[in-house]
Amino acid sequence: MSAVKNSKTKVLIVDDSSMSRRIVRGILESAGHEVTEAADGMAALERYSLDKPDLVLLDMVMAGMYGIEVLQKLREIDGQAKIIVATADIQHSTREMAEQAGSCGFVTKPIKKEELLSLVNSVLEARP
Repeated sequence: MSAVKNSKTKVLIVDDSSMSRRIVRGILESAGHEVTEAADGMAALERYSLDKPDLVLLDMVMAGMYGIEVLQKLREIDGQAKIIVATADIQHSTREMAEQAGSCGFVTKPIKKEELLSLVNSVLEARP
């Protein structure tokens, strides 16, 4: 898989697990993406406002602010935001909630490199 052509895309990883962020960062950087991180919802909203990333990879279960709430707030900030939900929660209801809140994609943990890159590329290529 190759990164989307035209220039480095900026991806914001939002996850309270430093190990998860490190793994995902490695996958995305190896594909040529520029990566920033946030460990919780408030930091994610701040990072998004400052960096204006092309894509957000958002964990659902975090301390302080649940991922769905972060997703809704990101949508308020930017209705065009491209957000992929990444979670270990495989319940159908969680996927439905994420889609209704405006996620562009859904990936389950543990994250598989090929699956993640394929989803990231297809979401990025679907420019408005």
